[in-house]
Amino acid sequence: MKRSQINSILAEANAFFRKHGVSLPPFAHLSPDALKAYDHSLIAQRRLGWDVTDYGMADFARLGLVLFTLRNGTMEDLQTGRGMVYAEKLLISRLSQISPMHRHVLKTEDIINRAGGTLVLQLFASTPDGSRDPQAPVSVVCDGIVRRVPAGGKLKLSPGESVTLRPGDWHAFWAEDEDCLVGEVSTVNDDETDNIFNPVLPRFARIEEDVKPFRLLVSDYQHFLA
Repeated sequence: MKRSQINSILAEANAFFRKHGVSLPPFAHLSPDALKAYDHSLIAQRRLGWDVTDYGMADFARLGLVLFTLRNGTMEDLQTGRGMVYAEKLLISRLSQISPMHRHVLKTEDIINRAGGTLVLQLFASTPDGSRDPQAPVSVVCDGIVRRVPAGGKLKLSPGESVTLRPGDWHAFWAEDEDCLVGEVSTVNDDETDNIFNPVLPRFARIEEDVKPFRLLVSDYQHFLA
């Protein structure tokens, strides 16, 4: 992705959040220089902030996602079962834009349709070796109700509805009708190691620096905030 495209996507994302009455924390609005001068150590360490990805396929309108990580605990806390063992994100799933098929090794997450159109999830169970099971049905909990879908079946969430996905639940998702504001509440998030894609894809975009960044992405921190 070109940095100029990412800058435009971030401006549109800000407007989308405002449209739905979402206020982001102060550091969300800082320029790269201002963030560098800010007390950013925990922000960078826990990878809080903006994330725009096209999964390395250079077709963001078809395959992509915008995310903002609001809070994230540590693996050390998760291993001990005490402290900040949770994470929270906001996502923008655009109309017919796919977040591709993947599962998590450790993370359990609630995916919540906060506003907008219908959020559609395609689901598969895992085989014992972790690959997609083409036959087994999938059982998930949606707002306290167990729902069962066939392998590859589609679960549709209207605004206000949610689903709990456990490690090994393969899922892809996209918005129908109009763009969706999506919430994610989960155990500690590690996007570097805890996303298994099928087919294999990179989690983060490859960025061509044609202009200066408007806001830093979490994948920028190691370069810009070092």
